[in-house]
Amino acid sequence: MNHKILFLAALCAWGLSFPSMAADLLHLSWPADYDAVKYELRISHDHNGQMEKVLDETAYAADVLLRREGRLSDPEGLYWQEEPCDFDGNPIGPMTAPKPLAPAAEIIHREAPLPRPDRSGERGGALLYPVYTYTALPGADTYEIEVLAAYPENTEGTAPSKYHIGGGDFRYTDYYDDVPRYGTWYWRVRGKDEKGNPVGEWSLPQKREFSTTGYTIGLYGDSITHGGGRMSYGPNDLEYSYGHYLDFKTINLGDSGNTSHDMVERFDRDVLPFHLKYLLIMGGSNSLRGGVPAESVIEDLKTIQKKCRDHGIVPILLTLPPINPSSIEKVFQEPTAENWEDEFRKVNDFIRTQPHIDTAAAFPYENVMPPDLALDGLHGDVEAKKRIAAVINEHIGEFDPDLE
Repeated sequence: MNHKILFLAALCAWGLSFPSMAADLLHLSWPADYDAVKYELRISHDHNGQMEKVLDETAYAADVLLRREGRLSDPEGLYWQEEPCDFDGNPIGPMTAPKPLAPAAEIIHREAPLPRPDRSGERGGALLYPVYTYTALPGADTYEIEVLAAYPENTEGTAPSKYHIGGGDFRYTDYYDDVPRYGTWYWRVRGKDEKGNPVGEWSLPQKREFSTTGYTIGLYGDSITHGGGRMSYGPNDLEYSYGHYLDFKTINLGDSGNTSHDMVERFDRDVLPFHLKYLLIMGGSNSLRGGVPAESVIEDLKTIQKKCRDHGIVPILLTLPPINPSSIEKVFQEPTAENWEDEFRKVNDFIRTQPHIDTAAAFPYENVMPPDLALDGLHGDVEAKKRIAAVINEHIGEFDPDLE
């Protein structure tokens, strides 16, 4: 089963309960708490020294769009607070002190989801399979994402562009492109109501660029490599990518949902264009937890090793971090194969006989990942990704002395 869909579908559906009509929007953001899954946002009016609640809202990211109407028409005299919460809605930190809304909220005149900043130029941000992330539009039930070969001829309204080359409909606010992208392209997003009718118009297009040149080391794997964690954060949130914490430049060739067989099948298409010298390979977790025998995963890893060597690439296997079936069941309502521990052990035992870096050694927990390191039992959160990167940084010099 495609884990990137499970990852997003596990989020509670959220959208603001304002009517859909053209109106100015308020964009409010705050520093992310990377231990939080969601936030409780409260807006109040100072009524003779007493705070009178105007709005309570749950946000699954550290920003929201609010319709500037009703009691939010004039932000003057209003105050806002946010409180970070865990998966179950329990606070993990105090509600912030009330702060004036007017200077904090940016007025947005375009009724569209708001694309979040492109971080592809940062360390670890170069993704072969891009993810398009945006702030939810009040009143939208679903979203349509359009990938474009050139800047669209129509930036107003809801009509598709003649440069349309991909995209689709989606419910959540991290859209995973299923096509590897090269060169220069654009993407945009618009909202839809429950009947599929437009809510507002297209967002302004965001430009993306991606080159196959200039990379020596690639990261190859599934969603653990692709990035994301803590339920609410996707690969664009680089704090949840171990590539972000490496001491050297890499290209992220991860694709969420991959099995080890998927990695074999896409190798020629997705790895060879980059003419890499080294490939860090972490794969098999989805296969093993789904009941695929260790022997099959090992054969896939051997095939990937051979493909690398046939093309002058040094394969560096990474041992598989542990998982936590109880957490996977709680978050995704998905079972894990009963013999998963033995199968993970067999694969890691094989990897340790090959040229490898032992990233699993960073998690000495009897093969079970603690919830505080991976909320969903599979995707390491910030601390886990830092640990993976630290082990790689420590040992990469054994393969390339220039990186010591």
